[in-house]
Amino acid sequence: MKNILLFLALSTTVLFTSCEGDPGPPGQDGGLYFAQVFETNVNFQYNAGSNTYSSSFIAFPFEVFESDVVLAYRYEGQDDIGNGQTADVWSQLPQNIFYQDGTGDIFQYNFNHTFVDVQFTIEGNFDLTNIDSDYVNNQIFRIAVVPAEFAKTNPTMEQILQMKQADGSNVKVIEL
Repeated sequence: MKNILLFLALSTTVLFTSCEGDPGPPGQDGGLYFAQVFETNVNFQYNAGSNTYSSSFIAFPFEVFESDVVLAYRYEGQDDIGNGQTADVWSQLPQNIFYQDGTGDIFQYNFNHTFVDVQFTIEGNFDLTNIDSDYVNNQIFRIAVVPAEFAKTNPTMEQILQMKQADGSNVKVIEL
């Protein structure tokens, strides 16, 4: 009797694992989207009227869309990562530089962009003609463009609560 039950158990297991159902409708082909990255070397020009430095406009070497996210990084140098190896060190913009510590002098690397080009700027709270040329010449920047789409909707909190069929009574308010 035990052998018959064992045989039935094994045969039904084999029977059900080898069955196939309806394959279903075909789906859309997926795709991988990677961020595009490039590096550029910048020499800043001083604008006395606004006490700022700015770069020329740098065109993107690839297609960028209005909804894409643009990130920028400034090269800081190299760091020892062990075993005699080094790695590049990048700081994300905007980046504040505390110039001549103790004086309160601060300047900031920043950038602005369209979907056509990017421009880098240096702004500060003191006469920027006093900063060392090392900060304005041969600066290397890395620009990353992350593919994105605009959201289809931008719901309010009331609309979200309505979709969730909640009245908001269980929403916790955090006092700052």
